[in-house]
Amino acid sequence: MRKSPVFLWRWVLALFFVLAGANHFLNPGTYISMVPAYLPSAAALVWISGLAEVVGGFGLLFYATRRFAGWGLIALLIAVFPANLHVALNGWPGMEIPGWALWLRLPFQLLLIWWVYWVIASSSDRRIASS
Repeated sequence: MRKSPVFLWRWVLALFFVLAGANHFLNPGTYISMVPAYLPSAAALVWISGLAEVVGGFGLLFYATRRFAGWGLIALLIAVFPANLHVALNGWPGMEIPGWALWLRLPFQLLLIWWVYWVIASSSDRRIASS
């Protein structure tokens, strides 16, 4: 049986979130440095967002959890947008990233939101990780 494009893109998206979330635990300082000072407990926020990305990424692969995981990831992407805007405006401490690349992260988040929505809206079957 031939898999549809949404099957492949769902797996790519899930892998992206799982790896990005795992990186929060492997390199927490990188993410802690981008949390605006006005937010409390930067380390806890990084831990929570990393866990949410990992769980959400895996959740996209299963029909029973796909919609809940997708909406959770969309909420997470919206919630972390201020941190990405803060970095675009003020630079990313300890990172040598050009300003244009930091600004490019903002529309990329909108693309990710669309991609997650497309994956959950395209799910019409009940098979694990297929479409």
